[in-house]
Amino acid sequence: MFRLALYQPDIPQNTGTMLRLAACLGLAVEIIEPAGFDVSDRHLRRSGLDYLDHVAITRHRSWDAFSEWREEVGIRLVLATTKGATTYADFAFAPGDCLLMGRESAGVPDGVHAAADARVLVPIRPGLRSLNVAVAAGMILGEAMRQGGAWQSSSTGMPTA
Repeated sequence: MFRLALYQPDIPQNTGTMLRLAACLGLAVEIIEPAGFDVSDRHLRRSGLDYLDHVAITRHRSWDAFSEWREEVGIRLVLATTKGATTYADFAFAPGDCLLMGRESAGVPDGVHAAADARVLVPIRPGLRSLNVAVAAGMILGEAMRQGGAWQSSSTGMPTA
C-alpha cells in the first residue's frame, strides 16, 4: 500500500486534514520532524476529528532519521513539488511508494528535493503559485491508488486494502 510523508509540517489544520485523508484511505503516515507546532492530538483534532485513531502515524526525529528508515525498508520516495517535470497523472506509481509533501510555507530544501526518487507536480494555471498541500496530497494519492487498483469498485468507492 502507499504511504504519505509530511516534511516538517507547519500548519496543524493541514496536517490534521491529511491524517484524516490517510485514515479514510487506509494509508500509513510518516511525520518528519521538527514540525512547526506541537505534534499532539490536541493540535490535530480540529481537522482530523476522531479519524486520528484510525491512522498509523510514525514520527521521525529528523530528515536523516527518516532517510535511514526509508533506506532500510526500501521505499521509493515520490516528492510532490511545483518544480517537478512530470505531472502526477503521467507518473507510474507503484504499490509501496511514499508520497512526500513539503512544508506549507517553504516546500523542501534542495537536499531533500535531490534525495527523492521521483518528483511530480499538479499542473495549475500560469501565474498561480500552488494548491493547498492537503488538496494536492488528495489529488495525487487518489491517482496513485487508482493506478494501483486500490478501489474495489467505482460504485462503492471503498478501498480494498
